[in-house]
Amino acid sequence: MSLRTYEADLFEGSRGRLEAIAYRLLGSAGDAEDAVQETYLRWHAADRERIETPEAWLTKVLTNLCLNQLTSARVRRETYVGQWLPEPVLAGDRMLGPADTAEQRESVSLAMLTLMERLSPNERAVYVLREAFGYAHREIGEILDLTEANCQQIHRRAKQHLATDRTRTEIDAVAARKVVEEFLAAALSGDTEPLIRLLTDDAVSVADGGARVPARRTPVVGALHIARYLRGLFRPGAAKLAHAGGNPALHAGVVNGGPAVLVSVGEQIIGVICLDATAGAAADGMEAVRAVRIQVNPDKLERITRRWAASGPHHPLAQMW
Repeated sequence: MSLRTYEADLFEGSRGRLEAIAYRLLGSAGDAEDAVQETYLRWHAADRERIETPEAWLTKVLTNLCLNQLTSARVRRETYVGQWLPEPVLAGDRMLGPADTAEQRESVSLAMLTLMERLSPNERAVYVLREAFGYAHREIGEILDLTEANCQQIHRRAKQHLATDRTRTEIDAVAARKVVEEFLAAALSGDTEPLIRLLTDDAVSVADGGARVPARRTPVVGALHIARYLRGLFRPGAAKLAHAGGNPALHAGVVNGGPAVLVSVGEQIIGVICLDATAGAAADGMEAVRAVRIQVNPDKLERITRRWAASGPHHPLAQMW
């Protein structure tokens, strides 16, 4: 049965919210787009006259599609080459969803999306729907076919799994640019000392090439080891990203709510270096970087490339080589 205009408009009005839910559940913008498109196909095929609350119906269908995807994704990630990282999303992308509260902003940070990999599919769904979208436990129970009491228990358990004693620094474009400028100045200096001063003692660096692009397959831990690793990565003539061709340019940006270095060749993003900054952790009391997440898997850079190209022109902070 063909969609009437108001039914098509209803779905399109819900698309942004559905994408934001799916991205938080899957950690992949590409997979989120696919899940929303499959939800659309099911909406198109449904007996819509019998659907009393379209928003609830769409949310239930989407969430259950994502739960199925999470189950199969766990199997695939057991054979994933190297480290798996979530797909980075540029500031302003509707896939990031609501950002009115600290919980909503935190739920889409790369740190939290990575931590949520620890959760079972049901724990992740309950946590996302409750913390990021404010659904009542009764509503979540109806979506997941669980009791309200069970949802409350799952929510408590998920929060315990995700508990951290570190508070994320709120950051805007100006502050993000300052962090990126300090990071690039240190990384391009050719010396490890500036980087060591910028990193926390227990900092971690993780890179995701997905077997598509060469990337370190194990985490680097500790300021000194990360400084040496980054010094090699940014060494002139190293050509670590030569697979892309051209001369890479380095830009400052805000990705998943945090400062990031965007590496481009022309209008193509070939790498994103996300910096998890925390206030007052450096020796001088300034911002320090406690995690460096490097995404160079081309499969996870398609959406951010489209957004980046559409928002140009861009002026680089530096050329890499």
